[in-house]
Amino acid sequence: MRGRSAALAGLAAAICVGCTPATPEVEEPGESDLLDLERMIRQKRYAPYEPAEMFDDGAVMRRPPDGTVPNDRVTGDPGLTRGVTGGAYVDRIPIPVTLELVQYGQGRYEIFCGACHGVAGDGESEVARHMTQRRPPSLVDARVQAFPPGRIYQVIVEGYGLMRSYEPHIPLRERWAIVAYVKALGRSRAAALDALPPPLRERALKELP
Repeated sequence: MRGRSAALAGLAAAICVGCTPATPEVEEPGESDLLDLERMIRQKRYAPYEPAEMFDDGAVMRRPPDGTVPNDRVTGDPGLTRGVTGGAYVDRIPIPVTLELVQYGQGRYEIFCGACHGVAGDGESEVARHMTQRRPPSLVDARVQAFPPGRIYQVIVEGYGLMRSYEPHIPLRERWAIVAYVKALGRSRAAALDALPPPLRERALKELP
């Protein structure tokens, strides 16, 4: 019985070996099949402003088609998009000014402007105290508040002095919201106590020193 089991086991092993598919031979890639990773270094290429015979005008630097603009550029009324019209700053905010817009502008101001100009707009902040070369100005100062809205808007778009442009980071409507809030800050500092509505006057008497 033991010999019969051994014979069956040997037969099964032989069958398994016979059923195993042979491993196909892998051909080595020829030289023409290899990816030449150095070809981008060795290929013919042009330097900027170099002549190029392949173009009719002989210049390698190509001009965009006439009338094209960057896909992120805002076009339209320059008074709205740049804060300037007819060579002068706009003297009114060119979008509807509502309480919601001013409140939204407060949030945007505190994110983008408050670190340097101070949350109260008075130029007092921890960042400003360490800017020894030139401190950010107070935005509630009478000279700044006398600026037309278009000038404040243009400073946001183009920057001024040590301040960089925030055009890539603040969309158009948010810029005007910030302008509206800066103007509101100035008016709040200049408002006479007696000119406030009774509820606000009572609150001011309680909270102001």
